Amino acid sequence: MQVGRRSRTALAVAHARAYHQIADEPRIFTDPLALRILGEPVLSASDFDHGLDQNLVRHRRLFIAARSRCADDTVAATIARGTRQVVILGAGLDTTAYRNTSADVRFFEVDHPVTQEWKRHRLSEAGIPIPASLAFVPIDFEQSTLAAGLADAGLDRTRSALFVWLGVAAYLTRTSVYDTLRYIAGHSATSEVVFDYFYPLASTPHDPTAAQLQARADRVAAAGEPWLSFFTAPEIRKVLQSLGYPRVEDRSAAKLLETYGIRPAVHPTSAGPHLVYASTT
Repeated sequence: MQVGRRSRTALAVAHARAYHQIADEPRIFTDPLALRILGEPVLSASDFDHGLDQNLVRHRRLFIAARSRCADDTVAATIARGTRQVVILGAGLDTTAYRNTSADVRFFEVDHPVTQEWKRHRLSEAGIPIPASLAFVPIDFEQSTLAAGLADAGLDRTRSALFVWLGVAAYLTRTSVYDTLRYIAGHSATSEVVFDYFYPLASTPHDPTAAQLQARADRVAAAGEPWLSFFTAPEIRKVLQSLGYPRVEDRSAAKLLETYGIRPAVHPTSAGPHLVYASTT
């Protein structure tokens, strides 16, 4: 993200979640706030989608919907098991905390101050109230750390917590990815995380899907938000287990969509995104 500007990729993700509500059947992920919080025309294509294969654009949109649905399902299951702290890392225009307003469940939204200020403006414009259970955690990583920001916001490291970390890891260096996963695993109680990552784009050089992904990567890089980190499934499993996550579940975009009854119209590729659930117990 460029200094002083809201995240353009956060806007693109919000666009995909909102457009899914009106364009895709069957709907994977239902979010009655997605259209309201976006506050911008939804029928027009995202800037990053112009000229790309529309089947692949739809596949990406369905993956974004599916990862949000999986995160929602994980939040519900985790709360049912007794966890009362949920942290949304790189929250963007995510609406999880506004659709789950149980007084005894504490939500923390972490994001860059500029993007968070933009979100708060959108919430106000859309007439969406901020629940008392939500704490905003604005962090400029050039001046603070995730640990310090969440400590100041009141996260209790002695109690279990779920971290939802979607659409972020690819934009971070490997060191930052490792540091974040290590911090999450450092809870003295159970910690869980749902996050996604990309396979190396060059892993299938002759696959047209990979070529389209590269075109999208070039566009987000030109917007000042380049993809920096890539992993293979065996590699990310090894990293997670070394950091203290004995339970790791990894699904490719195609496998995740099949979970919700969707068979992709495009040929699956290992170069696409994967979604991971990991737990320290």
